Amino acid sequence: MMKKFVLILALFFSGFSIVYAQADDDPRGEKIQALKIAFITQKLNLTTDEAQKFWPVYNQYDQEIRGVDRTDVIPSEEKLLNIRKKYQPSFEKVIGPQRLNKLFNAERDFRTVLIRRLKDRQGQRLNSLRR
Repeated sequence: MMKKFVLILALFFSGFSIVYAQADDDPRGEKIQALKIAFITQKLNLTTDEAQKFWPVYNQYDQEIRGVDRTDVIPSEEKLLNIRKKYQPSFEKVIGPQRLNKLFNAERDFRTVLIRRLKDRQGQRLNSLRR
């Protein structure tokens, strides 16, 4: 039931335009966050019980990841790696070690899809302005 709800939610939001937003109170940022939740839930094949345990841990992890200053590449990469190591045991308790790798791959895949959609949207805007 939860999986169907999440997938329906993802399909609903995928019809809307997606624009990346940093602010947590920005409705577009909320839409992106909802899409991310649906995407990761589907990729990890989370049960309702697992999702209830997983998302509070993930939200803490995500908040720390977002707090990393990325202006200096090498130190920020090290900080990101340390945050992942810090949360590894908590994630493994909920989803197991096999799906932990899937989690990090799902995050990367979501960013790739989001960036691709943004580029497509920008290309469509440029094409409509050129006409």
